[in-house]
Amino acid sequence: MWNDLLLAGSLVLIIEGLMPAISPRSWRNMVSQVADLPDRSLRAGGVALILIGAVVFHLVG
Repeated sequence: MWNDLLLAGSLVLIIEGLMPAISPRSWRNMVSQVADLPDRSLRAGGVALILIGAVVFHLVG
């Protein structure tokens, strides 16, 4: 189980690093736009990501 968690964590790091490595200027612009969003929108997006992740986790696992 710990091995699977480490693999999942490493995949997250790889995916998170792709955008700033490929296009740092676009990534910086995207991050600044996200920083300007209201808290309610960020919270809704976070909850949506959690739900999508939980559904995929349930279907795969």
